Amino acid sequence: MTAFLDQLRQIVGAAYVLTEGDLVAWEQDWRRRSRGKALAVVRPADTAQVAAVVKACAQAKVAIVPQGGNTGLSVGSTPDGSGTQIVLSLTRLNQVRHIDKDNLSFTVEAGCILQSLQETAEREGLLFPLSLAAEGSCTIGGNLGTNAGGTQVVRYGNTRELCLGLEVVTPQGEVWDGLKGLRKDNTGYDLRDLFIGSEGTLGIITAATMKLFPQPAAQLTAWAAVPSMEAAVRLLGMAHQHLGAGLTGFEVMGQFALSLVVRHMPQLRVPFTGQEDAPYCVLLENSDSESEVHARERFEHLLELAFEDGCVLDAVVAESLAQAHELWHIRESIPLAQAEEGLNIKHDISIAASRIPAFVAHTDALLQREIAGVRLVNFGHLGDGNLHYNVQAPAEGDPKAFLRDQEERVNHLVYEAVAEFGGSFSAEHGVGALKVDKLEKYQSPVALQMMRAVKKALDPQGLMNPGVMLAKG
Repeated sequence: MTAFLDQLRQIVGAAYVLTEGDLVAWEQDWRRRSRGKALAVVRPADTAQVAAVVKACAQAKVAIVPQGGNTGLSVGSTPDGSGTQIVLSLTRLNQVRHIDKDNLSFTVEAGCILQSLQETAEREGLLFPLSLAAEGSCTIGGNLGTNAGGTQVVRYGNTRELCLGLEVVTPQGEVWDGLKGLRKDNTGYDLRDLFIGSEGTLGIITAATMKLFPQPAAQLTAWAAVPSMEAAVRLLGMAHQHLGAGLTGFEVMGQFALSLVVRHMPQLRVPFTGQEDAPYCVLLENSDSESEVHARERFEHLLELAFEDGCVLDAVVAESLAQAHELWHIRESIPLAQAEEGLNIKHDISIAASRIPAFVAHTDALLQREIAGVRLVNFGHLGDGNLHYNVQAPAEGDPKAFLRDQEERVNHLVYEAVAEFGGSFSAEHGVGALKVDKLEKYQSPVALQMMRAVKKALDPQGLMNPGVMLAKG
């Protein structure tokens, strides 16, 4: 492999082909569930270098693991332990190539940090609405590769809905330029949608043209205590009816999830904790293009109706943007607080919002019956039917032993319930290497056959992120 590595050094520069030293930042996944061994970490500077590296790998039959910010939760961007794969890090492709304010779009490279893109749009007086907890370190290429969701899907959609075009390096090292930025283009198969959500298994996304939006004139945020999950869903329906397209975010959080924030982050002031009559809290946001006075009147009218209906027991409306950020910070701190509590079993599931109350009641009872003392950390994006239905060890138990001994059993119980209620075991985190067996079990044989056919047609050598999404072979 010496000649191959020398070829890579000639393409990207010797300083950007890493083979020695501490490579843990590229070889270990964000949750520290898996640590692999790379033949090299290769860091190209532009699309031409990416294409040359991919072409060299195709000739040498070396597998490629594409990687952005390495913040994924399904072990989809780290190498296996063979030491024969390269990690292709795209973080040096970090330029905003073009901003088209009249077209409400900008063309950005795959290694751009999500938060930097939000800030770029804001400087132009515009909004890039994709928002998720890892936005300070995740990259837009990774967001596209996993079709990331986040907190504003209820209004703006997943990353797929925000993308107008892609630039992709194929497994043969050719470059497809699909960056026109058109909102209507029916000239054959939609290749853009083929690559979005493919987790690097069909090609390397190097750039994208993404939608921008006008900044809202008003943004209002409320935190409400609700008496049940049924009430939370009823409030969601009322919010749709009275806020329409202004409903930007709608999050639900169980009281146990919030109690972890109180315990491990006492500096945060969490509203309505410990209320026995309010097992859930809801965080909802309304963005309006009209005046703040008009938006606030409509928002407060919704809450008045919700109080009369009984689906809200108590509520607080943020009086400033800083207060709104504090409320969102509490919601986004739940995963960190859960990590402080100890290792846990994570689920990223989606179910039709109308069926979530029945699913939660059924699955809560099932897990508590099967595993004594189990604690359920239930929170997520109720507005789009996505729950992070996580399972924590009993209070006096050993979290490591619980994960080791119970993970497969818990996953089976949860995923069987998800299937029973017509849902998906992967809503926004992707399949990765972690859930390949689950895809084989829960996806239909016809769908799997089509997926394998696409993979074989585009990547006949099987060198693009092997073992991710689809089983090898």
